[in-house]
Amino acid sequence: MTYVCYHTASPETPAYTAQSPTQLPNDMSWSSAQGHDLVFTQTDSVYWIQVNLKNTSEETGFWYLKLSYPLLDNVTFWQSGHATPATMATGDRHAFGTRAVDYRYFLLPVTLGADGARTITLRIQSSGALNVPLSLVTPDEVIGESNKLTMTHGMFYGALLILAVFNILLFFSSRTVYYFHSAFFMTTLGLFMFAMGGFANQYFWPDTPDLANTSIPVSLALCSLAMLLFSRSFLEAGKKTWPDRIMTSLIWVSSGFLVLTFILPYTTTIAMNTILGVAVISCMMLVSIARLRQGYQPALWYVSAWITMLVGVVIYALAAFGFIPNFLATEAMMQTAVGGQVVLLNYAMVQRWRLLNEKLLAVESRARSEMESRVHERTSQLRNTMRELEKANRQLAVLSLNDSLTGLSNRRHMDTRLPELRAESIRKGAPLTIALIDADHFKRINDTWGHGFGDVFLQMIAEVLKKHAQRPRDMAVRFGGEEFALLLPDTDLTGTLSVCENILDDIQNTEVETPDGNFTSITVSAGIAALNANESITDLFKRADKALYKSKSDGRNCVTVASSTILNLA
Repeated sequence: MTYVCYHTASPETPAYTAQSPTQLPNDMSWSSAQGHDLVFTQTDSVYWIQVNLKNTSEETGFWYLKLSYPLLDNVTFWQSGHATPATMATGDRHAFGTRAVDYRYFLLPVTLGADGARTITLRIQSSGALNVPLSLVTPDEVIGESNKLTMTHGMFYGALLILAVFNILLFFSSRTVYYFHSAFFMTTLGLFMFAMGGFANQYFWPDTPDLANTSIPVSLALCSLAMLLFSRSFLEAGKKTWPDRIMTSLIWVSSGFLVLTFILPYTTTIAMNTILGVAVISCMMLVSIARLRQGYQPALWYVSAWITMLVGVVIYALAAFGFIPNFLATEAMMQTAVGGQVVLLNYAMVQRWRLLNEKLLAVESRARSEMESRVHERTSQLRNTMRELEKANRQLAVLSLNDSLTGLSNRRHMDTRLPELRAESIRKGAPLTIALIDADHFKRINDTWGHGFGDVFLQMIAEVLKKHAQRPRDMAVRFGGEEFALLLPDTDLTGTLSVCENILDDIQNTEVETPDGNFTSITVSAGIAALNANESITDLFKRADKALYKSKSDGRNCVTVASSTILNLA
């Protein structure tokens, strides 16, 4: 190739509408390529390119003029030096069969006799960026390069397919959703690379040029959507957190862009979806860095994967949009970046599985230890109380132990429990105290507002008793009408007196709303007695009842401690 020159024909110039070299203006100016690949950013212009060839050999030679960029809409070749100029009109806006050779790049057969010369003219128009890497190669070079690239691409796409199938199998076996999203991501990424490399046009839809063009932005939008779905399921940011909101919003944006891809022109959608892809990768890096700082260790390899991917995507996009030359080199680098990312992502999933497995084993071990400790503790307790519980269970099957109005223990329960507490007190030498409590002037409450409102006061008194008899063995009892009792084992008279004084104070200061909208309160009187050595329950009750009677006669709303002997206060 001895000389390459080009001309940019903007829409308002005659060269723009020219459909053959013979229609070009004679005074049209040409610019030299100066030995560089021709690279042009996205434009509406038509590009005319001339390649002047000369065979300096003494033998006839056969070559291919190769244009190594598959994503050009319309490419027309003209060869001079024939009696009738040879023409080939092709591009990815044409059926794949319009190409002279079944190959993903554009190959124009060129035959030059000894010391022969030839001028090849190209007319190129495309809705995207224009990369025009031209080279003159022999058939052996084409075959050698094709064999090398076939092996490279076969390994690349084969590895993606195998990993995608492997992740699908993991999904069906474990029902873990991020395996499915990983397979979805690798599949869409492979389809995008397949379409960008010209293979989809060659093998999937050779006779449907419109579908071949639409497949690129569609697969790019699907790739962004798959990235987000995988990231959200893998990173486990938690519902309604800011990383989850960002990923969810981008999922909706990607879905919208996918729909717009079928509506808007190719030039708009390819740029739009490329920007979306770069934005998604950048956001996923930020989210993964945030998760890593929160202590989520698998995010370390996830960050490394997206850094690798971002570098490859940016360089590949710059080459695809015509900002940097040598698209072939950037394609190979993009495949390397994708391979590195896929390896790192799969390693991140392995680390995540390892972390979950370690957590599961730790939880299982901790649960086993706690269970053994609790079983040992409860077994020891049950051995000491089994006989008493069996007796209590037999009684519970027959008797109702609670007062239905207040929820306190009833008289039957007290009559059953008190002998047991007395026997335990005598055996251990521990104190046992009983307090009898009676509401003051309760008949006035019932006469004034009715028995229903009286029940409200009884429930209020019961709540106060529960509040102050909180120990497991303390018992608050309603044993008739407005009469209550407290059984306080392991409590001496001083402690019981303090409890009763607090109860009287609480009840006196608790106001209840009356049916007529006013508020009123009530007082109670109490008498307490501590069990004497070998004293019967009957005598204990008599002394407590005498103390209660004394509190009533002393003006009510007070506590009286019973003497150690039964006194006749009548």
